[in-house]
Parts: sequence; structure tokens; C-alpha cells
Amino acid sequence: MLFTAPGIEQYISGVIMFDETVRDTTADGSKKFVEILRGRGIHCGIKVDTGLVNIGGTDGETATQGLDGLGKRCAEYYAMGCRFAKWRAVCKIGGGCPSEAAVRETAHSLARYGSICQQNGLVPIIEPEILQDGEHDIEVCAAVSERVFSAVMQELFNQHLLIEGLLLKPNMVTPGASCTKRASAEEIAWYTVRSLSRSIVPALPGVVFLSGGTSEEEASLYLNAMNKLEGIPRPWRLTFSYGRALQASVLKAWQGKAENVKAAQDKLLERAKANGDASDGKYAGGSGETGSLFVADYKY
Repeated sequence: MLFTAPGIEQYISGVIMFDETVRDTTADGSKKFVEILRGRGIHCGIKVDTGLVNIGGTDGETATQGLDGLGKRCAEYYAMGCRFAKWRAVCKIGGGCPSEAAVRETAHSLARYGSICQQNGLVPIIEPEILQDGEHDIEVCAAVSERVFSAVMQELFNQHLLIEGLLLKPNMVTPGASCTKRASAEEIAWYTVRSLSRSIVPALPGVVFLSGGTSEEEASLYLNAMNKLEGIPRPWRLTFSYGRALQASVLKAWQGKAENVKAAQDKLLERAKANGDASDGKYAGGSGETGSLFVADYKY
């Protein structure tokens, strides 16, 4: 349903799949998903981490698994038609977190994964996500984001990655989900771009934001506001790599029913266009669901 939706190639340039999905075919078995996407000019990506485990001696902080055998898996995915990969690392705010151990682990694993990907022809998406869980305000999120992004950037240099050959997938700088002091789209845009400009070098070509727990509409408005900012440097392309904020209303329209496929595909095109417009600072608002998509301690 998603991969065959008419018109999405106008706004979506890449799709991240799981190992199962990248090997899958259409219902009639005639075409692999990779063939469908590449035939539409959409690059195929693959999630290569194998999930999170707790770091001993910390307050529930996590490390990402998946480095063992990664080179072999990347070579296989490249042969299957994939051209980029992603690896999610997570830090949380509150109670002394993120600890120095968690920040170092995040930076090291992301850089190591990125290096292995580049050695095997895949563009790595570097994803250091600061979770929205907590009561912290936007200034605390900005300070922690700058600390984590700076550590990741330094480790990318330490491990000799080609900075021009990777993408960053960070969180937007927002108040914690339980914070009573909310922030406007313009404030979130300013804090986010400022945090990036303080920690990410201009050589990096693009920043593809995750949507985290924001609603569909919020994610689009925040991205749009970033691309309309004036007076603050943003040398990178600022665009979207949304999961929940691109598909929530699509799933709602579909409901697993064949008769709803066209309605769901129409909704996907609407969301794709909205975020494509937001990437150019031209989104007028009003297309997405406004309900929160926040899930505490989100894992997948």
C-alpha cells in the first residue's frame, strides 16, 4: 500500500526498511519491494541495528546492539539494492542522565556503525535521539542535545568517516513531554538550528529529522519554521525522516481494509507533500493529525 501509492516519489526520496521487509515481495510475488521503490527513483535503506540493551550501572540508559557481523550484512544489503542505512542510538534526560558513559557509548557505536557502512558502499544515517520523556524545559533539551551532538561529531572525525558521505537524524529540540511550559514552532526551530550550528560542521550535507513523539501537524510546522529562519546559519539541507508523523493518519484511514487502500494512499500523498513543502519553508499548515504521538520510553 505504502510503496505503490501514486505520486509519492515527488516528495519521498528514500524508504527505510527492516531486514524482513527488504526481502519481501508484493502479494502476488511478482516484484520485490526493492525493485518497486528503485523503479520509482526512491532509494532503499535498511535498519541495521538490532535494538537496545541497558548499560549496567546506569539509571536505565541504553546501548545499541548490532556491530557484530555488520560488515557482512551491509555487503549483502548493498547487493540487494540498498544504498543507505540507519542505526538508532538513544539518550534520555533527567536524574543525572545522560551520563558520560551513555554519551560515549552513543558516539562510539554510531561512528563505528557509520564507518562499516561507508566501507561497504552504504550512506549511514547517524541517529542520536534524545528522548522527549521528562519534565525538562526546552533550554535543558538544547544543552543536552548540543552535548550529545558534539560528542558524536567528534567521534565521527576520530574514526575518519567521510562527513560529506553521511546524514544526521537528530531529535528536534523541544520541551519534555511532561513539561508544563510549551514552546512555539518558531522557538523550537530557533533552538534546534542553534544547537546544530554549535555542534555540527557545515561539511555534513543534510539533517533528516526524526519526529519523535510530536503530532503529524507539529512535526511539519516545526520543520517549516526551521526552513524559514533568518539570521542564523543553516548550511545543511533540513528535511524529514519521519515514521509516526508520516504514517499515523495513513494507518487510521486504512484500518487494514482493502476497500480503504485508496483513501490511505491519498492520505500518504497529502502527508508527503506537506513535509516536502515544509522542507522548503512553504507549508501553510492544516494537513496532519494534531493528536500527540508520544510513547513513553519508545522502542521498536
